[in-house]
Amino acid sequence: MQIAIIGLGKMGGNMAARLVEGGHTVFVWNRTPEKIRELVAQGARALTSMEAPGNEMAARRAVWIMLPAGEPTETALAKIASRLEPGDVLIDGGNSNYHDTQRRAAGLRQKGLFLVDVGTSGGIWGRKEGYCLMAGGDEEAVGLLEPVLQTLAPTPDHGWGRVGPSGSGHFVKMVHNGIEYGMMQAYAEGFEILRAKKEFGLDLHRVSEMWRYGSVVRSWLLDLTTSALAADPSLAAIQDWVADSGEGRWTVQEAIDLDVPAPVISLALWMRFRSRQDESYAGKLLAAMRQQFGGHAVRPAG
Repeated sequence: MQIAIIGLGKMGGNMAARLVEGGHTVFVWNRTPEKIRELVAQGARALTSMEAPGNEMAARRAVWIMLPAGEPTETALAKIASRLEPGDVLIDGGNSNYHDTQRRAAGLRQKGLFLVDVGTSGGIWGRKEGYCLMAGGDEEAVGLLEPVLQTLAPTPDHGWGRVGPSGSGHFVKMVHNGIEYGMMQAYAEGFEILRAKKEFGLDLHRVSEMWRYGSVVRSWLLDLTTSALAADPSLAAIQDWVADSGEGRWTVQEAIDLDVPAPVISLALWMRFRSRQDESYAGKLLAAMRQQFGGHAVRPAG
């Protein structure tokens, strides 16, 4: 199958390479030409511009966008759609807000174009292990993409599927990422408790390696944790600063809107915010209050 990949970052580039290896005709474009040259050397075909799929690919076109959510994706969809023909399919594989996806799909539908939203999970390991692909959109359009989805997935029969209409793919991926926040926070807290028990002198890497086999808490996240601990058990080279890319916030907001209690996911999000503070004003005020009402000692700054 022929397909274009727009955006060759950590995931987009690996997805394009996996598709080339799978025998597809892959057209590629990226803002920086180095990435294009790398993929062309592997067998991809270079597009002359972001809008070029409409001129350089044969109908019925499929154009997969892997760009940051928000304005970059909005702009790319508009530019590429301006050159496409009715029946062509645009795919947003990034982490767009599902409300934006529903709006965009409705607008493109008026032009006879399809928008398929594919929540994509797999990170930097996807080229080797395959990706989990949560597709939302028109059944016909998703069906057209089946050969590509089968190649990108871990196996042709597992790890991908249409989950519902437009927006549903990004909605499912949003909740997936919210769950991921909670799981990561639980592992982090658990290992900190283990580390704090100094009298046992626990080897955290050894514990994590044991848990990988037979334990009910085994997972791919635990596998990755084990790799990190093997490389640097003290994590001395890593700063205590954790970013969030938006999906956790959206998941919490959706839980509020739907009156669904989600305390674990919510607290995991708050803990990411806490990690970005060099000093906690709230923590200082707590110490001051204890000193005021109980005469408890405080630790002076500096």
